[in-house]
Amino acid sequence: MSVDEASTRALVVGSTGIAGQALSRQLLDAGFETFGLSRSLATPVSGAQAIAADLLDADGLMPALAEVRPHLVFITAWLRQPSEAQNIEVNGAIVRNAIAAAAAGGRLQHVALLTGLKHYLGPFDDYATGVMADTPFREDEARLDSPNFYYAQEDELFSAAEEYGFTWSVHRAHTVFGFAVGNAMNMALTLSVYATLCRRSGEPFRFPGSETQWNGVTDATDADLLGEQLLWAATHTEGRNQAFNIANGDVFRWRSLWPRIAEHFGVDWVGFDGAPAPLAERMGNAAADWAALADEHGLVERDVNRLASWWHTDSDLGRNIECFTSMNKSREAGFLAFRSTPESFFDKVARYRAARIIP
Repeated sequence: MSVDEASTRALVVGSTGIAGQALSRQLLDAGFETFGLSRSLATPVSGAQAIAADLLDADGLMPALAEVRPHLVFITAWLRQPSEAQNIEVNGAIVRNAIAAAAAGGRLQHVALLTGLKHYLGPFDDYATGVMADTPFREDEARLDSPNFYYAQEDELFSAAEEYGFTWSVHRAHTVFGFAVGNAMNMALTLSVYATLCRRSGEPFRFPGSETQWNGVTDATDADLLGEQLLWAATHTEGRNQAFNIANGDVFRWRSLWPRIAEHFGVDWVGFDGAPAPLAERMGNAAADWAALADEHGLVERDVNRLASWWHTDSDLGRNIECFTSMNKSREAGFLAFRSTPESFFDKVARYRAARIIP
């Protein structure tokens, strides 16, 4: 794509995360001067300029971003809290503070906000149990009655857009398959770590989730595809002031993909076997086993907790409802990119192996 001369500077909030890393690479490839904001000066993407700041420190964010003066802002960060009330307080503040600091530079044109399917499924406190829309989920569905930090984030975005005069977009992703370490929601790496530990122990690669998820239709989101939509919405009129689902564009069943993952890792597998078998309850020895495995194979990360998010994978695979999204609105607006979900998964496995994160 060609870069508009008037919009050449981008800020990625949450640049070390699974979406932030993919997006940062794409922004750099597209010619944007790219800044990555996180709590540390980590720079996992070469070429992105790191900014360390606390997103909950509104006063500290102002000087941290004073010289950045971005045209485009992408908010991909969130912080999980013990209750939804705290999620609303903290994650609403992240959006509010980040936008106020970025807008102070006087050049802000567009803010893109990454959320997810809890918009349709409900918050952690009431996840997938309340009244929900029919599948495939569509962007014009009414909000649920439950308090939801995604709604709070959207409201902060809409209010700031009116105050500062920028355009906005909201991007609702499903389970993301991507390349990142230390991310709270990373199913591709979690399942890769699980399969690798099964191969080491000789235990079968057992599906941890519900019968509904084993047999039902679902979808997923490739992190690179997500980055493409974020960038497209920020640089095309058709993407502005809109909320979009973002999934790969195909659907699949875990009962079909699970055996392929097992074969890829060289392990025996067990499907749904009468009841869920959550990973969080079965991986008590994972930390010690992974550290030993990392030493044996010369891997770059010994801490399994920076690789595997058992709770998140249990949550997604344990749902007792069908879950997939409509991509029609995005397609009709002109975003036509797609991914094959199996190819997305195995592409990420190959990248983790190449980086010596898994053997």
